[in-house]
Amino acid sequence: MSVAPVRFLARGRARPPEQRNCHTSGMSEQRPTLVFDLDGTLVDSLPDILNSFLHAFDTRGLARPEQAAARALVGRPLDEMYGAFAPAAEVAPLSAAYRQHYPQHFTDHTRPHDGVVELLTWLAEHGYLRVVATTKRSGMARALVDAVGLAPYLDHVQGTDAFPHKPAPDVVLRALEAVDGRGLWMVGDTVSDILAGKAAGLATYAVGWGTQTLAELKSAEPDALEMDLVRLKQLL
Repeated sequence: MSVAPVRFLARGRARPPEQRNCHTSGMSEQRPTLVFDLDGTLVDSLPDILNSFLHAFDTRGLARPEQAAARALVGRPLDEMYGAFAPAAEVAPLSAAYRQHYPQHFTDHTRPHDGVVELLTWLAEHGYLRVVATTKRSGMARALVDAVGLAPYLDHVQGTDAFPHKPAPDVVLRALEAVDGRGLWMVGDTVSDILAGKAAGLATYAVGWGTQTLAELKSAEPDALEMDLVRLKQLL
């Protein structure tokens, strides 16, 4: 079923990114950069994440939660996800089971979303840097983008490694620092992505083909809310 795109929210058109605060000085010398979440934004990875997440309960002899309940938490740190369904003592073993299973199955069904390669190619051709800021650990995130063929289309992949996760802006800022980029837009499919982008001083683009509903995304007041990434080029 097609869903009509949701355009700019009622609070009006986003300010041009160059009018927003930059994370460092020397804006004119930095290349304009777009920051993307990974899972649910650039790649459709939900089936593989859920399969590994639920498989871990089997290894511990625990009842699986409902898939819909688990889906609602995808994008949060793994310990938070398991903590919502299991005793505290089981969180670490469940996380370990996930991390053993997922790398063996992370491309069973995962593929880039339609139009992603074309968008990333267009951005490079027009002088934009393209970086990822994900809750995944950096090693796993880089393995995933390489496995699905996105590595040549990205300038940096930044995971969340022993520092605060989204909605804190740390991973966004580190991704920008890695390429000395001037952040323009944060593009993501969750409320945490949007809040992290705002905290980093970027304009925010919510895409509705991920795990959260349009109503949930709208509550974060992104500058743009769309069902795909097609309109992003028009906003640059």
